[in-house]
Amino acid sequence: MFAPLLLASLFAAQEADPAAALARPSPEQAAWQDLELGMFVHLAPQTWQDSESDTLATPLADIDPERLDTAQWVRTAQALGARYIVFVAKHEGGFCWWQTTTTDFSVAHTPWRAGKGDVLQDLSASCRQQGMKLGVYLSPADRKHGIGVGGKAATKQQQQEYEQLFRRQLTEVLSNYGEMSEVWFDGSLVFDVGDLLQAHAPRAVVFQGPQASIRWVGNEDGVAPDPAWNTVVAGNKRWGDYTGDDGDPTGDRWLPNECDARMRATWFWNSHGQDSLKTTDRLLAMYERSVGHGAVLLLNNTPDRSGAIPAADVARSAEFGAEVARRFGTAITDTRGKGTRFELQPPAPRMIDVVMAMEDIQQGERVRRYAIEGLVAGQWQPLAVGTAIGHKKIDRFAPVEVAAVRFTVLEAVGEPVLRRIALFDTRKQH
Repeated sequence: MFAPLLLASLFAAQEADPAAALARPSPEQAAWQDLELGMFVHLAPQTWQDSESDTLATPLADIDPERLDTAQWVRTAQALGARYIVFVAKHEGGFCWWQTTTTDFSVAHTPWRAGKGDVLQDLSASCRQQGMKLGVYLSPADRKHGIGVGGKAATKQQQQEYEQLFRRQLTEVLSNYGEMSEVWFDGSLVFDVGDLLQAHAPRAVVFQGPQASIRWVGNEDGVAPDPAWNTVVAGNKRWGDYTGDDGDPTGDRWLPNECDARMRATWFWNSHGQDSLKTTDRLLAMYERSVGHGAVLLLNNTPDRSGAIPAADVARSAEFGAEVARRFGTAITDTRGKGTRFELQPPAPRMIDVVMAMEDIQQGERVRRYAIEGLVAGQWQPLAVGTAIGHKKIDRFAPVEVAAVRFTVLEAVGEPVLRRIALFDTRKQH
């Protein structure tokens, strides 16, 4: 008998505050978006094959990464500026880097540490020691067991058997190696593992599959669309298959973008790819078009056959991390607050080439359109216009000396809540 009154109250509240109906992130999604940058680590039999796909031709006796040091991986991630690592514990070939009871296609059957080694255990310990968050990539596809993309088998019996095996593998990696912050199901999943995720990784974000809470941006270039709306309309696709192109400001569910990208031309170390390491400038452009479009960037490093990340890659990671910190570590000035008009004024006229804006996404994605102007020689001049802000938007323009900057929200749902607006001069010469 109270339902009509409750519905009437709800509708009245939405009319009073149009933003009340906006989709919002879960606490886990909001915390994950604050991480902004992660490091992927790809290591598998492909590393010994100069291949991106496991041919199953490498004898396990050849897999002996004698210089593998997960502490070096974590140091590299820290220099990169990453706040989490996602380790490929099992790629599509099916080889497992932990001491599993599910298959003999694993590190236990290699000469590395006399078959007693466990890369996932080492990495978990290294991450805990350095305060680095850890995620795990567990491929649903498994070539060794004849299983296709998404964990799809050829027959009903094989499907049932593989689902049991995969569930055991997932239970092992989620329950024996500490808290996981992210779980990757590359190629999505054709079956449900929600009970295991809830039991063993309730605070993890999930990449693809029926329990997805983040989505693939849709490319491997480290680039999110502009605008990159955080919400999607449920029911338009199979859940877990949404990409950056499916962002919709009217969406009813929060599903932020992750941009996976490579430091080199390949995901796995390749003896023919020594000249493919991306320049710092290219990586920075990638950063500004991923993190700077409100997404999270997951940047891959490739240990070689020794198990170590090559020195050149370590150095490039540090160069990139240092340059991000130099460009965006200290603002000329910044502000925050609610409303549609914000004015920022440096102590004296300053050269700027970037304005960074962040919404308080826990209040929903409210801004729909905005404009940025600079006070140049006593006159207001347009610097940039945009639509989605979300977690973060970086607007770059030609360097200009301004006495003040005006940030105006031209269209919004409800009252805009800006977590931060900041001015930067990112030029190397000052």
